[in-house]
Order: sequence, then structure tokens, then C-alpha cells
Amino acid sequence: MNGAVRAVVRAAIAKGCTPYAIYEGYQGLIDGGSMMKQMRWEDVRGWLSEGGTLIGTARCAPFRERWGRLTAAKNMIVNGIDALIVCGGDGSLTGADLFRSEWQGLLAELVSTGELTEEQVQGHEHLTIVGLVGSIDNDMSSTDATIGAFSSLSRICQSVDFIDATALSHSRAFVVEVMGRHCGWLALMAGIATGADYVFIPEQPPNSQTWGDEMCAIVHAHRKKGKRKTIVIVAEGAIDDQLNPITAEDVKLLLVNKLGLDTRITTLGHVQRGGSAVAYDRMLSTLQGFDAVDAVLESTPETPSPMIGITENKICRKPLVESVALTQSVATAIKNKDFQKAMALRDTEFEEYYRAFLATTIIDDESLKVPEEKRLKIAIVNVGAPAGGMNAAARAAACYCLSKGHTPYAIHNGFTGLARHDSVRELNWLDVDNWVIRGGSEIGTNRNLPDVDLGMVAYYFQKYSFDGLMIVGGFEAFISLYQLEQARVNYPAFRIPMVCLPATISNNVPGTEYSLGSDTCLNALVDYCDVIKQSASATRRRVFVVEVQGGKSGYVVTYAGLCVGALAVYTPEEGISLRTLENDIVHLRESYAQDEGQNRAGKLILRNEKASKVFTTEVIGDIIREEAKNRFDARTANPGHLQQGGIPSPMDRLRATRLAVKCMQFIEHNQESDIDQRGLAPGSASVIGILGAKVVFTGVKYLYDHETELQNRRPRKSFWTTMKTVSETLSGRPPVSV
Repeated sequence: MNGAVRAVVRAAIAKGCTPYAIYEGYQGLIDGGSMMKQMRWEDVRGWLSEGGTLIGTARCAPFRERWGRLTAAKNMIVNGIDALIVCGGDGSLTGADLFRSEWQGLLAELVSTGELTEEQVQGHEHLTIVGLVGSIDNDMSSTDATIGAFSSLSRICQSVDFIDATALSHSRAFVVEVMGRHCGWLALMAGIATGADYVFIPEQPPNSQTWGDEMCAIVHAHRKKGKRKTIVIVAEGAIDDQLNPITAEDVKLLLVNKLGLDTRITTLGHVQRGGSAVAYDRMLSTLQGFDAVDAVLESTPETPSPMIGITENKICRKPLVESVALTQSVATAIKNKDFQKAMALRDTEFEEYYRAFLATTIIDDESLKVPEEKRLKIAIVNVGAPAGGMNAAARAAACYCLSKGHTPYAIHNGFTGLARHDSVRELNWLDVDNWVIRGGSEIGTNRNLPDVDLGMVAYYFQKYSFDGLMIVGGFEAFISLYQLEQARVNYPAFRIPMVCLPATISNNVPGTEYSLGSDTCLNALVDYCDVIKQSASATRRRVFVVEVQGGKSGYVVTYAGLCVGALAVYTPEEGISLRTLENDIVHLRESYAQDEGQNRAGKLILRNEKASKVFTTEVIGDIIREEAKNRFDARTANPGHLQQGGIPSPMDRLRATRLAVKCMQFIEHNQESDIDQRGLAPGSASVIGILGAKVVFTGVKYLYDHETELQNRRPRKSFWTTMKTVSETLSGRPPVSV
């Protein structure tokens, strides 16, 4: 929430508006006075790294009454306010839209009773409302994510990861209760991201008579395979199909009495709400807050109140009233036992994740397997540098294959391992079960391409009769897929469906706006930069120049700059000039001159490792130090390979699972592709990616020919350039004069 407030305040000032912070929610509107504070640029410095909400929040019964809204309207007019950006749940947003619908009537009553004059209300005849959804439950329809949801999920996953070690050591079962009264998003996503054995969510309640047997059958099957630990995640609103509550204690008793497992209960409680926001929530709140100000300025009296949401990677505006109605109808559908409708009212991504979870946890169910003649041999290989989520992708692909009756193979140590050492190993369920939480690459990876020995690669493809291939990795994986596709003319073994799942911290693979590992990298950078900024702030007048990886793509440095509130960001696409440095040093001088000894005065400049051959990180630090004339100091910092992250972030684990399952389905569906005159199927070699609001498969040849800058190892179009504009606007960085 603090990221959203910061973005709204600074975007409003940058666009010539006057921002106010209303303290303690709607109660602040009713109380007025000091509870409605005009905000300055400096007031929100350092807010990105703060947890909770620094302007407070509270439930407000008086605002539900007309007299309360009447008082709120008066206080707004007295302060010249006629637009509200509300960050909260469906109740807060519903109240805001009601306030808007009554606005003219409230003003008329205030004038008629003499509380306000005609002159005071003139120019404020219409109230503009824009909604931002702040909810850890992620329970708002029409958006894929709400502000705070991924931070909460991160706390849950971290806790379960820690519990995992104890469960494994003692061969115990743990029942973990998480928040979510009417929405199972946290429970489901935590189940996927931690490799839980079973989850209970309100949208998909089990049969009231058989749910205990079903759960115990799955847990027993996992134990029979050799698994030493059991994790069951229960949403606090979990129910059976007769709406009877399912509690953590109920689950524990079954695991103890039916399976004889030593079982413990952990209720995470309000630890799920605490802590600093993760990188994704900082990005989401900043972009949505920035867009909310634009929505206010573009609004007309006839425009329906918008809710700022996100679909896949695209910030979007949805009608607020409709979104709230859809959200509330989920609870109604559950109450009416219409669970199919409840699932349908959630976004399509939710249902895909649910099916992906089932595919990775249900094993040896013959009813799910395809006929013998349609069972495939599918290979998985990692190519390029390690990235968070690689193991989760391999696990999801292998588990999906096993659930369908296919045979998954891992090619260890990339194409070099295959060509030189015949490094093909069949994967079983127990091998991969615990991979979801592991960083690095369990099957190894390197940067060598298939052309290290195409003949031997083709030989082993033919030897093992592979029916499909998933390549997980960065730009090298993309080029590997292209080489294999081009070699189909000479090597029939490559005439199989092949797909590249992008995984690289640089996020520089054509055909996608998201790569596995990029979120883990951003979180590592955010944590690192928060510590660095704290050091810089402690000395009051110090700027750190931080070197960021990313090759010749400015994605990571730009997003990191947005998430940590960097004063300036240097990308390889724009480079660094003397004029740019001069401009930023002047800005630094002015910024420190205006600080007036305030705290949180540390500054960060982020520089991509390839931004300039001449102006290195050390050189920039020296130049700033020299030009500062003892008014402030400069230091340099290089997080290095720390940026590859340790344990993958929940987002990378989740998307790895979802996208890997889609890759397997792509391979299944392309077994009978349209064949051209050369005996090839051009569309059967594709890159899976998230583009805007969609998950898409794009042919690798098209991407190679039309959307790739080969010499710079990046896409021709940089989708993230608008993020740099937002980042610079909110940091106050002035444009460089030509």
C-alpha cells in the first residue's frame, strides 16, 4: 500500500495536482483537520521498503451512514478535494462508489443547510473515484493480482519451506492453516509453490462423505513412493460440499488416526500480513498508483468509476462496480453450492493453477492416463545460466508426464552432456518431488548449443525415440531451439514438437515479457538495495552506484530501479553520456540541498553491467565523488551472482509450474501437426511466453527472423521502456537536454 501512496503522491505532483493523504481510512475523511494532510514530494521518501500502510487504515461504521458521508463531503470541499483514489478491498471500493453516486445530493444538502456556500462547491460538482485493490487474499475478480497478495504468499512459502526441513527430518506431517475466508488463492498458490501434498480451498470443496479417504489415499500413495514428509495446506474458509467447515484439527485427526502419521498444526496468522513488500508488489502498486492518477485526469462525469487491475503482465482498467459485484457473487455461488460457477468467476489463471496442482500431486491414477498408443517420451534440457524456477519447471513437466502415462527424461548438463556422455536419465516422481523449492539446476546446465555436435545430438534423440522436447533457459535456449528447427531438413529425429520455456534473470528472450528467474533476481536485488540504501541513509549524504546484471538488456536494472526508488537508472539501450552524468550530478546536488537533514536521504543509482564500456561503475562513483565537492559522498556496490538468487520466489515457482504444464500440452497437441512438403511442421517449434494479457506460443523462426537483435542478444522491441519513464518521473529525475 505504501508503494501505491508514494506513486500517487509523486505522480500527482509531477502532473500539476495537489495530493492529500487521508489518515485512518474513511474515518479521516469524517474527522478532517490534521487527518487530511497535503503531501509534499519528500513526505513519501523511503516508503517503498516500508510494510503495512503509513497513513493508517481502519474500518469506519459512520461512513456507512449518510451523515458520515455528508461530513466527509464537507471536509473534502473545505480542502478543495474532488477526487479520491481508494486502496482497499471490495467493501472500501463499494463505499467509494456509493459516495460518488450521492455526491451532488450531499453538496446540495450542505449548501441548503448553510454548511457550505455556493462559491465553495463551485468547480467541485463531480466526484471522481478510482479504485486500487489492496488485499492479501487476492479475492478481487477482473484482476490477476491484488496489492499485497504476493508479499503474503512469500511469507507463507518461506514459513512452509522452513517447516519442510523439520517435516523431512522427523518424517512428520504438517497441517498449515493460511488466510482466505472466501478465496483459496493463498492456499492453492502456496500448495503449488511448496510442493504440498493436498490443499483445501472454498471454491473446490471435497465430497462431505469421502474427502478424508481421498486425502489419505493421496498422502499414502506419496508415502508409498518413499516420501518422508507430508504438507497439507488449509484455507481458513475451507469447507466440504455441504458447506461444513474443514479445520486444520479435522485434517490432523485423519492423518493421525487413518495413517498413523506424527502430525503437527501450524497456524500462520497475521505473520502473513507483515514485512516489506516483495518486488512484484512494489512494481504493481507503483504502476497502478501512477495509472490511477492518469485515470483521474482522464475521467469525465459520465465515466464509470474504474478499478486498476492487472492481467498477466498488462496494467488495465476495469469497471469498479462490475468487478466488486463479480467478487461478491463468488461468495454467493459458494453459499448456493454452485462451485462450478465459483471457479468460473475466478480468473482463468486460477483454474489453470488448480489443474496444474492436481497434475503434480495425483499419481498412479489410471483414469487420468492417455491410451497406450498415445503415450510419449518427452525430454527436458536446461541451457544457459541457472535461473530460479528451472527446477520447478522440470518437476511440473515430469509430474504432468507421469500423471498422463508419458515417460519424462532429463538430459543432464545440456547438449554437451548429451553429445559427449549420453547423459539421458528417466525421471521418476520421487526424484523430482522436492525440486520446486530448490534454486539452481538439478539436471545441470551450460551455455553450449546443439551445434557442438548436431549429428550426435540427433543420434541420441533417435536412440531414445523422443517424441517431444522442452528446452528451459535464456537466449542460448532460444538459439538452441532455432538450430534444432533449422536442422530438421537433415535430421528427421528433430521433427518432433519442441518448445522453449524462457528462464533467465536478464529476461531477454524474444517472444515473452517474462522469463523464469527474473522475479527471483528482482527480489534479491530489492533486498540488497534496501540494505545498501539503509547504509546510505544512515550517513545522510551518501549515494551508492550499484552494478546490476542483465547483459545488453535493460529489463532488470529498469525494474529494480522502479522497485527500490532509484534516483537514476543506466541501461545499455540508452547508454551513458557526459551530458547524462552532468544532468544527474546537478540533480543530486539539488536533491541533497532540499533534504534539510531529513532521514531516509540515501540515494541509489543503478547501472547495467553493459551500459557503457567507458563509464564503469567505479568511474561513475569517482566522478560523482569529485563533483560533489564534499557536499555528499559516493560509494559503489556490486551484488554479482547474488542476483541469480537462492531459493526461487513464489512467482517463479508458480509460473514455472503453469507454463511447464502448458508446454507439455503443446507437445501433446502437436503430435499430429500439419506437415509441409518437406515433411516438417513449422509451428511445432515455438517459444512460450507472456505477451501483454495473454500466454502465447510463437514460432521460433518468426521470432528469430523478425523480432531478434542477434548482436545484442535481446528482442528488437523493449516492452519495459514505459517503466523507465514511470521510474524517472517518480524519482524526480529531470530529462537530459539535447
